[in-house]
Amino acid sequence: MALKRFNLVSFLIRFALALVLVFCTYNPSGYSWYHWFRQSADKLDALLLFAGVVLLIGWVIYLRATLRSLGEIGTFLALAFFAALTWLLIDFGLLSVEDPTVFTWVVLSMLAAVMATGMSWSHIRRRMSGQLDVDDVDAN
Repeated sequence: MALKRFNLVSFLIRFALALVLVFCTYNPSGYSWYHWFRQSADKLDALLLFAGVVLLIGWVIYLRATLRSLGEIGTFLALAFFAALTWLLIDFGLLSVEDPTVFTWVVLSMLAAVMATGMSWSHIRRRMSGQLDVDDVDAN
């Protein structure tokens, strides 16, 4: 059973794990699974494929939890929120679109934030409204 105590640290752990998942899959530094796959002469390398499957499992867990907790409309709204936040940062001059590398890091971070929100949403909603999700009800 999930812990009933949910706080900022709980969210930040989910966010950190989402960042690791996203940045291990792809990032503009050139050190990611995507770059490893592209540069590999042997696309059927056992370690390469194992790492890909581990990343795929992580993506399925995060995306499935996000879609189940937020739903399609909620996921769209979360993406719209972080897209609007990115636009606001650009409009205030805090983020430049001139450097595509920095912009890519921000967009990937926003994707991780959406996934962390999806992983945490049931806990957040329970804290705000006192309502439990059906999946949260203990059989005892």
